[in-house]
Amino acid sequence: MDKRRIISGFALVLLAAVIMFFLDAPWDSVSTFKISRPRDNWAVGNLVLPSQLFNLIAAIILAFLGTRLFLRGGGRWTGLSLGIGLVILAMAFLVWATAGKSISLTGMLQATVVRAVPIALAALGGILCERVAVINIAIEGMLLAGAFAGALFGSLLGGWAGIICAMITGGVFGLLLAVLVITYRVDQIIAGVVINLFVLGLTSYVSSQVFAEFRWLNKATPFRAFKIPVLGDIPLIGPVLFNQNLFVYGALILVTMSTYYLFYTRMGLRARAVGEHPRAADTLGIDVIKTRYAHVIVAGMIAGFGGAWFTLGSVGRFDENMTFGRGFIGLAAMIFGRWHPLGALAAALVFGFADSLQQKLSILNTPIPSEFLSMAPYIATIVVVAGLVGRARPPAAIGKAYVKD
Repeated sequence: MDKRRIISGFALVLLAAVIMFFLDAPWDSVSTFKISRPRDNWAVGNLVLPSQLFNLIAAIILAFLGTRLFLRGGGRWTGLSLGIGLVILAMAFLVWATAGKSISLTGMLQATVVRAVPIALAALGGILCERVAVINIAIEGMLLAGAFAGALFGSLLGGWAGIICAMITGGVFGLLLAVLVITYRVDQIIAGVVINLFVLGLTSYVSSQVFAEFRWLNKATPFRAFKIPVLGDIPLIGPVLFNQNLFVYGALILVTMSTYYLFYTRMGLRARAVGEHPRAADTLGIDVIKTRYAHVIVAGMIAGFGGAWFTLGSVGRFDENMTFGRGFIGLAAMIFGRWHPLGALAAALVFGFADSLQQKLSILNTPIPSEFLSMAPYIATIVVVAGLVGRARPPAAIGKAYVKD
């Protein structure tokens, strides 16, 4: 019996029951989603849905998907059913939360993409490292270092110089991690934790002692959103994807490039071979040490770029510990996305959506505390890591130091 199929079917039926009995609304209530904004060139009417009827249909669909998995299915159908089920659950929850109210769907999706950027970049840095069998717990520290360097050099030299310096700073800490874990074979978890604590202490000290007195060193001009002509005017899709700042476009480009590199190039194949069986890769003439060094340094630069989002892509200044654990959330997104850049991006969007919806719930005054919603992506990650709906298998040699014969 396929345990994954049975558990997934039970989960979908359970979600259907949750929608049916807990997300109920008056039959005459409607949920209004605003798509167009006053300044949009192409106006589209609001999306108005009957709240209770929509959720009833959603529960029926989930129950059907779950029952079908019980009776037959498996393989890709299991994952597809779960994906559809989660999307339907999110839609049903949103319809229930906005029953008798209105919300800007475009604004919420736009905020989702923005909030997913640092998580996606952190996950991408983790993927590049772990695909060559190096655990990078230091992603959080690299994000924080990038945020600090972005604010400092962005204030002194301008935004573009701030981004470059943030990437260089992240690369330096990537090099430090590589020296510790590859050359000196320090325990990878311990090395990452040490770097995180060092960066946190250093940036907190400078922020409290230097930035507090010389405020002009912490006053960068953030990058503003710019609209791509024509594409940015498309209703809903335009503002979400084509009216963003530099960091959103950069993250999408990096995810695309990383996917192509890892899975469609010979160098990417060699990198994955280093992560799966380094000794066999060495036998084939692949320089394991250089490959690991290069990937860890590049991962640090990507994390530095992601860290610059907090300062140059948002508020324009640095605050103590302003990354708020986004590096660790990025590692969770990496696992949730099964060490694939596109999967990690999808997972980052889930976290970003939860973060955006959490803020909206506080405005809508729903009976469910918004803090509970922020727990959902982490629970889903635990389920995936535990293997209850398909085991997330990391590269075989991950965390193991390599000594050349």
